Amino acid sequence: MVTDAALEPIDLARVITAVVFVAIGITHFVPPIVRGMAAMVPAAFHGRPLSPVAWVWLTGVAEIAGGLGLLWEPTRAAAGIALAVFLVCVFPANAYAARHRDRFGVVAVPFWPRLAMQVLLIALVLWVGLG
Repeated sequence: MVTDAALEPIDLARVITAVVFVAIGITHFVPPIVRGMAAMVPAAFHGRPLSPVAWVWLTGVAEIAGGLGLLWEPTRAAAGIALAVFLVCVFPANAYAARHRDRFGVVAVPFWPRLAMQVLLIALVLWVGLG
């Protein structure tokens, strides 16, 4: 049955955001990608309390859970807030990679563009989570 209901922009943004977070979260379990991401974990986090690979897996689970949480109304607000906090928490790894572009190549987005992108992502997850 076809309805006249159009997808609202926020709903479309929510679905796209959720799919992106789930897809990126899944990459945290692909061995070659895990090695690269584990290298981005700053030394201060090694063994505190997790290994770099365990940090990568944990962040992958967080991204998958957050993305899925955006799709279900009862968890949507919590998922949006959790993803915003998550994005703040992982920024040190992105900043570390930005300072060591020689080691990380294209995945190491320069610091200021990465910071701007992080702020926009935080605004996006809060909008689709709370809006």
